[in-house]
Amino acid sequence: MGKNKLKKFAEMETFPNVFQPPYEPMAGHWRERFFHNDHPIVLELGCGRGEYTVGLARKYPEKNFIGVDIKGARMWAGAKQAVEEGIRNAAFLRTNIEFITQFFAPDEVDEIWITFCDPQMKKATKRLTSTYFMQRYQQLVKPDGLIHLKTDSPFLYTYTTEMLQLNQYPVLCNTADLYGETEENKLFVDARALQTHYEKQWLDRGLSIKYIEWQLTHKKEWQEPTIEIEKDSYRSYGRNYTSPQ
Repeated sequence: MGKNKLKKFAEMETFPNVFQPPYEPMAGHWRERFFHNDHPIVLELGCGRGEYTVGLARKYPEKNFIGVDIKGARMWAGAKQAVEEGIRNAAFLRTNIEFITQFFAPDEVDEIWITFCDPQMKKATKRLTSTYFMQRYQQLVKPDGLIHLKTDSPFLYTYTTEMLQLNQYPVLCNTADLYGETEENKLFVDARALQTHYEKQWLDRGLSIKYIEWQLTHKKEWQEPTIEIEKDSYRSYGRNYTSPQ
């Protein structure tokens, strides 16, 4: 591990808004022990640098936001920014999302944002919008709580649309071209309000951004999509690719 990463990890140990091993038991107590209010709790899963977590926290002081990711060196950026700006309604949880149910009590979470996650084209159970994860989310999200997906991936967008249809989740918004929607459509305002580092890269390539918002109605049985979906070929360029000038 490089010195820069070690320095970031050491600094994160001093941040009051970061929760990482050894964990303080917070399930059912996030509002009283950290946020000190009774506001709604919103998670950003796979938060990376925490741009969306911090941005939403600034925009909505009447809500509490928690960014979740396993990669602490990336999370450091958002956590540090929130500390320096005195943003008290943003926290960060360092864990694998597969274990998310260990950190929240039933109905403790109001909304989930999934922003530009890896589409995991090889294995369905690793996709953050799969039925595998829907089963976990419903253990902590209140009935009819909201889930938002922003993605550049046609593969993940197609998969998620099919999953929602098969399982009859109420879809509130669904667009294959978020920035191609008319300005008058207020349903897309929040999704367009913030752009992450990677989102800007995808837009620079001329790729369209997809957005879906749905309600997580509680279920006992799920159907996993079995249709063949074309893979995203452009990802072979790697994340550091930028379009020619």
